[in-house]
Amino acid sequence: MIKGFKEFIVRGNVIDLAVAVVIGTAFTAIVTAIVNGLINPLIALVFQADTLTDIVVAIPNVRGGTTDFGIGLILAAVINFLAVAVVVYFVFVHPMNVLKERAAAKQGVTEEPEALPSEAELLVQIRDLLQKQKS
Repeated sequence: MIKGFKEFIVRGNVIDLAVAVVIGTAFTAIVTAIVNGLINPLIALVFQADTLTDIVVAIPNVRGGTTDFGIGLILAAVINFLAVAVVVYFVFVHPMNVLKERAAAKQGVTEEPEALPSEAELLVQIRDLLQKQKS
């Protein structure tokens, strides 16, 4: 059982995943700081609020009072997510894809699949095969 666990931990995939989680956490902290320190205050200026999370929409309810919906919280979460996604894509995903394409080009590997025949070409091939079988 311990041997199996050791093999599992030593695999490259687990180590790569751990590194990705650590780097992702670090970038999330950086992007969150930028969004909270720069982007949220700019948006809050437009809505005349101290912070983006203070933006609420008050809607009258059936008891005569109002119900507050925290639109700012949702907006802040969406902005944080999009900012992290953009940073991860342009810092990690896109450069890695370019490196993989260049490495494949050096090795002469092409990933473009062979063009499939059209429906008419398939029908012609089937007709020809049927004619060969009859003769």
